[in-house]
Amino acid sequence: MAMRHQPMTAPANVGPAALRTFFNILERWGLGPREGQTLLGTTSSTYFRWQKDPEKAHVDADKLERISYIFGIYKALHLIYSDDAVADGWIRRANMNPLFSGHPPLERLLAGHVADLYVTRQHLDARRGVI
Repeated sequence: MAMRHQPMTAPANVGPAALRTFFNILERWGLGPREGQTLLGTTSSTYFRWQKDPEKAHVDADKLERISYIFGIYKALHLIYSDDAVADGWIRRANMNPLFSGHPPLERLLAGHVADLYVTRQHLDARRGVI
């Protein structure tokens, strides 16, 4: 008997908490709904529904992976920079690292690809000496 493939979802108790934290990070970074939708890789209707009532959200593995990278980026920045304003402003400042080609890291993050979130997190983890 063949098994039917079902998409992985986060446990019900993880998705809402992850979304609440994600929305708080967006606020700290001064990002709006359009940027949030891109970072989550979701539609505007889903984004606004989740923002309004995260308790009813069904967060799949892709969205949870994206959120996890955002958490890692946020945490790394706050470990690297002791000043919250500097840490939260990093994504908007021009960065000469070849990864960002003199542009703010936010431009790369908003390309919409999970890989861009991953390499940015990896870059910050390397700066912290984690990798």
